Amino acid sequence: MASFNKFNAFVEAVAEKKHNLGSDTLKIMLTNTAPSSANSVKADITEISAGNGYTAGGATVTITSSAQSSGLYKLVGNDVVFTATGAVGPLRYAVFYNSTATNQDLIGWWDYGSSVTLASGDTFTVDFDATNGILQLS
Repeated sequence: MASFNKFNAFVEAVAEKKHNLGSDTLKIMLTNTAPSSANSVKADITEISAGNGYTAGGATVTITSSAQSSGLYKLVGNDVVFTATGAVGPLRYAVFYNSTATNQDLIGWWDYGSSVTLASGDTFTVDFDATNGILQLS
């Protein structure tokens, strides 16, 4: 499983009420260009081309739980699955962002280690940890 990396601006965006992780529309988009922790908005990311089963802007994450317990906040959601209807990619990174926020603020990303290209019928799954969630804040 790829590990989560946060964008530095996410910390300030949370403090300044730019995110309501429990109710905003959160999305995963795919890129083959390495994100930088200094990136802050969706426009900073070079997304893969839309088509063949991949929609520009990526896919919406279905949030199943957004709660804190004993000072630990956990955001949990269903896995996101992209299914190719033709060649998609190459791609290496899944980027998590807030589509509701005015500037589509970035939250974090996962690095899958090497670039892949999907053939028709192939799937790419962004597999969230069911126990630890998508992310935790303390």
